Amino acid sequence: MFKSVGLIARFDKKAAIKLAEDLANYLREKGLEVLVEDTLANKANIKGKTIPLEKMKTDFIITIGGDGTILRTCVAIPKPEPPILAINMGIRGFLTEVEPKQALTAIDKCLKKEFEIEKCMKLSVMADGAKFPDALNEVLIVADEPVKLLYTRILKDKQPILGSQADGLMVSTQTGSTGYSLSAGGPVLDPNVDAFVLTSICALSVFRSIVFPANSNLTIEVVRPRKILVIVDGQHRQIVSSKLPRVTVTRSKYETSFIRFKENFYHRLRSRLLFKGV
Repeated sequence: MFKSVGLIARFDKKAAIKLAEDLANYLREKGLEVLVEDTLANKANIKGKTIPLEKMKTDFIITIGGDGTILRTCVAIPKPEPPILAINMGIRGFLTEVEPKQALTAIDKCLKKEFEIEKCMKLSVMADGAKFPDALNEVLIVADEPVKLLYTRILKDKQPILGSQADGLMVSTQTGSTGYSLSAGGPVLDPNVDAFVLTSICALSVFRSIVFPANSNLTIEVVRPRKILVIVDGQHRQIVSSKLPRVTVTRSKYETSFIRFKENFYHRLRSRLLFKGV
């Protein structure tokens, strides 16, 4: 039985903030302890405990926003992550589960345990010995300056397999294969395919995406430049600088769990991505 809930919402939409206020009241009426993200509490009229994402330990989390809100949440919250009920107030909201008008019904179903859990693989990212947040969608490696080629060597399980000259490289999960990787020409991975995909951005020569088994150890050595930018899920950005910058990507021991009711992957793919207008 859920006893506590974390509440997270985008800050740039009045409707999202208003819904967060309404849900906070509803959840308290249901007897749940409500923890509100501190930055949201500064913009909303919500009474109760406020806490930064990095310390939010609850039985489940409600996000109000789009995929960006979900990714921001998953990068920051403590591990292992509680399940997420995602309410769509984004443009596409591919990862979200319900629309705002269904929010109260969805909460009631959660409290009655009338849902399923979808577990999504994450990527563990190391760069020159430094640990980065795990990636739910992708890790992107680019030069520290725009329009500057990245010359790399790619190793699988410590064995060199190929070189690349491109604006950047990204490694994406099954979840991330429907995002930036797809826009860059990568394939869509079925969630049941236990793998991740390497996709280049504007390669100098022909470079097709490569799908690797999820238990692979993938290392990208940057021959030049010596300063690169590593971006996790579009949220965490960090400059890495050394004589031979090296980024290693493996499967994380952690996963992200989504609360699902009836929609499946291919329904979301059809209705929100392949045939969805701006």
